[in-house]
Amino acid sequence: MDNKKKILVVDDSALMRRIVCDIINLDEQFCVQDMAANGLEAISLMQKNTYDAVILDIIMPKLDGIGVLKEINRLGLQEHVVMFSSEARKDAEITLQALELGAMDFIHKPDSILEAKGDTFVRRFLAILSSAVQSRPQPKKVTVGESSRKQIKKQKVIPDGNAVVAIACSTGGPKALAEVIPKLPQNLNAPVLIVQHMPEGFTKSLAQRLDERSPLHVMEAENNMEIQKGCAYIARGGKHMEIVRRDGKHYLILKDGPAREGVRPCANFMYESLAESGYARVVCVVMTGMGADGTAGIRNLHQKKPIYVIAQQKESCAVYGMPRSIVASGLTNQIEPVENVADAIIKSVGVK
Repeated sequence: MDNKKKILVVDDSALMRRIVCDIINLDEQFCVQDMAANGLEAISLMQKNTYDAVILDIIMPKLDGIGVLKEINRLGLQEHVVMFSSEARKDAEITLQALELGAMDFIHKPDSILEAKGDTFVRRFLAILSSAVQSRPQPKKVTVGESSRKQIKKQKVIPDGNAVVAIACSTGGPKALAEVIPKLPQNLNAPVLIVQHMPEGFTKSLAQRLDERSPLHVMEAENNMEIQKGCAYIARGGKHMEIVRRDGKHYLILKDGPAREGVRPCANFMYESLAESGYARVVCVVMTGMGADGTAGIRNLHQKKPIYVIAQQKESCAVYGMPRSIVASGLTNQIEPVENVADAIIKSVGVK
């Protein structure tokens, strides 16, 4: 018991608390240490005890999930929080706000007990929980260390006017994107493509939130949408995003297809399609996330086009999986903490 990861479950539904506890206890590495029926109880428990992860409902009486996250930040608590969200569209923006406040990830609440007991839901739940206990709750601002510098592939940056920026991120991505995208100027000399691992219904809200804060026009990708400078396009949740060239212009094509790397959209899919595009140069940005999505696609892209690869530094990642993979590949040109990524992008493509 002492070696197991201690989990706090916070939900106002006694039935949902029991369902979550049953799932967590299926995995020998976890144990449910405590349960709370509202946010006030949760904060009280967090001040007394240490947990490896917290499963937190959003809609609760007395103090809701957003209020809990604000209290966690105010009190300086170091918690690994996973939001437990309804799939309802009305919860999408609240979930994104939670991610920006420091939640590591979110899990859709099952629509039925049958779904809750199904292998697909259980596997996803435990995978996200496992990632959360390994994540970094409060990324610090740091400089690039010498060990990271040794793995950087030197390359002179020469903006050429026919470039595209392609960003890949997963766990911790919404918070990282909120740090990076608003810093990019409207006259950036390249369009921006983004694959953020998210289910359908959430990417539109993510695009809207970023658009409200950014000089760039940020939007959720639509089928046959023309790619233009001054814009950033977020792959739609549940769809792969392909880039095609027609009559000298580039367009976005949304595809169903099977999940790749366990996700859809998949960054590898985007990078592979860019290998066949008319862009002279691709600036690849790999940010926080579990797994290795992006590396295979960038490796393929590297064989066909000039690329410049920027990776988010380990210490500023919520989960150092995707950046670790691209750094290990030897293709990385620059490693930066998240607050410096936008500047690195601007320098790599220039402004018009």
